[in-house]
Amino acid sequence: MVRRVAIVGAGVSGLAAIRCCREDGLEPTCFERSEDIGGLWHYTEHAEEGRASIYRTVFTNSCKEMMCYHDFPFPDDHPNYMHNSKLHEYIWKYAEHFDLLRHIRFKTLVTKIKKRPNFSVMGQWEVVTEKEGKEETEIFDAVMICSGHHVYPNLPIADFPGIQKFKGRYFHSREYKEPEKFRGKKVLVVGLGNSGSDIAVELSTVASQVYLSSRSGSWVMSRVWEHGYPWDMVIVTRFRTWLGNILPRALSDWLYVRSMSWPFKHENFGLMPVNRTVRKEPVFNDDLPSRIACGVVKVKPNVKEFRETSVLFQDGTVQEDVDVVIFATGYSYAYPFMEDESIIKSRNNEVTLYKGIIPPQLEKPTMAVIGLVQSFGSIIPTSELQCRWAVKVFQGLCRLPTISKMMDDIDEKAGKKLKWYGSSNTLQMDYITYMDELAVPLGVKPNLLKLLLTDPRLALEVFFGPCTPYQFRLTGPGKWSGARTAILTQWDRTLGATRTRVVPATPLTFPILAMLKVLFLPLLLVAVLAALYW
Repeated sequence: MVRRVAIVGAGVSGLAAIRCCREDGLEPTCFERSEDIGGLWHYTEHAEEGRASIYRTVFTNSCKEMMCYHDFPFPDDHPNYMHNSKLHEYIWKYAEHFDLLRHIRFKTLVTKIKKRPNFSVMGQWEVVTEKEGKEETEIFDAVMICSGHHVYPNLPIADFPGIQKFKGRYFHSREYKEPEKFRGKKVLVVGLGNSGSDIAVELSTVASQVYLSSRSGSWVMSRVWEHGYPWDMVIVTRFRTWLGNILPRALSDWLYVRSMSWPFKHENFGLMPVNRTVRKEPVFNDDLPSRIACGVVKVKPNVKEFRETSVLFQDGTVQEDVDVVIFATGYSYAYPFMEDESIIKSRNNEVTLYKGIIPPQLEKPTMAVIGLVQSFGSIIPTSELQCRWAVKVFQGLCRLPTISKMMDDIDEKAGKKLKWYGSSNTLQMDYITYMDELAVPLGVKPNLLKLLLTDPRLALEVFFGPCTPYQFRLTGPGKWSGARTAILTQWDRTLGATRTRVVPATPLTFPILAMLKVLFLPLLLVAVLAALYW
C-alpha cells in the first residue's frame, strides 16, 4: 500500500499534490529548494539556478474564474487578470486555508531519485536531499514530480550563425527582469511567444527601437475578447469543444481561422502564422498590434546570420547597430535528480507519459509527473485534476491498462497532436477533452443528461458557459457543496471586477441577432449531417 509520498517542488502543482494526498489519507512530504511557495509565480530580483524565473510585470493569461483551484475561488475583489504578486497572494491563501505548509521542507534540494532494489515488488523510491550542506536519504512509496517546465532555458546558439562574433550583449529571456537598463538601445527579441511579445512591448516604452523576430508567425489574442469578456470565459466551453469535434475538418478550420482573425488582420502586421489552421498555442498580448502600428516594434523574419554589430534576416534585410539580443526561445525539459532519466524520457529522449502523467514502463505505477502539459486551460485546475487521478492510481483505485495498451494510447495521441498542433511531441492538448479523460475514471465528470433532468439551469451553464474548475467538484469523490453556486455566480464575479463605476443599463433592442444565432444551430447540424451521410 502506498502511504508516504515525496513531492518535488512547492509550486501550484506541488501544493495541489499535497492537498490531494491529504484528501486520500496519504502522508505527503514536499521538498522545495527555495524559501517560498509558488514556483514560477514567486518573483525574485535575479534569476536563480534551478528555479523558474519571471519578469516584474508578468500578468496572468487566464482569468480568475478559469484558473483557480477546483474548490477555492479567487476573492471577489481580485481583477480578472492579475499581476504575479496578486496570484502569489492567492497561492499563499490556498496553502494556509488547507494547512499545507507543515508538509513542506523549505531550502531542501532533491539531488537524486532512484528505484529501490526491490522496486518490482514494492514500487518504492530512494530520495536523496540536501539542506545546508547535509545530505539525507529517505524511502518513499511514491513520488510526484512537480518541478515545472520553465526552469532550463533553451538557447539554440547553433541555429544562429555568427552569434559568437556579435559584439553586443545577448541572453535568454529568463534573465530579463525590467526595461530601464535598455533605455535608448536597439533591441532584437528572437521568438514570438508570450514572453517574447511581452518583453518586446515593454521594451518599446524605453528602447530607441525594438525588433521582434519570428520564424513562423503566430496568432495574437487579447485577454479582452468579444464584447469585452475574458477570452477564456467565451472560448473554453463544452459547447465549442463538442462543435469542434463533430464538424468536418474543413469547416472547423475555417471557423478557427475566422475566430483568430476577429480582432485584426494578422497579415497586415507581419504576424500571420505560416500554417494558420494548426492549433498551436497563440500569443496573448493586448498591446502588440498597437506597438507595431506605432512603429516602436517592428516584426522581422527569422535571423539568418549575426554580424559584429548587425543582423541579417532571412528576407535579405539587414538591421545595423543592434545593441542587445534577447532569445525568447522557450525551455527544455530536464530532470537532473533522476538517476535514470529514461524513466520519463523513455523513447527517443522525448517525454513519454501515459495520460501525460505516468511513465508507462514502470513495473509499479508509483511515479507521477504533474503539470507537464499545455492547453487553452490554466495549469492550476489541470494539475489539480492530474494529482487527484495520480493518487487514485497509486492506491490502485484507478487501474492502468497493460504497457502495450498504454504505449498504443500514447502513439494514438501523438498522431492527433501532429494533426492538430503540427508536432507529435508537443505538450499541447485540448483542455476540456483532457480534463474529461481524467475526470471519467474518477467519477467527477458532470453528467449533463442527469443535470438536464434534475437541474436544467445548471446543465445549460455547464454546457454553454465557460468550463470553470468548479465543474470537477460538482459530483463524485471530493464533491464540494459550493460548486453549484460558484458556477451559477461566475459571471457576477467576472463582471463585478470591471463594473467599478455604475452606469445606466443599455436599452434593450429587438434581439434579431440572437434569434438568428438560435436558428443557425439546427441549420448547421442539418448541413453537417447532410455532408456526412449524403
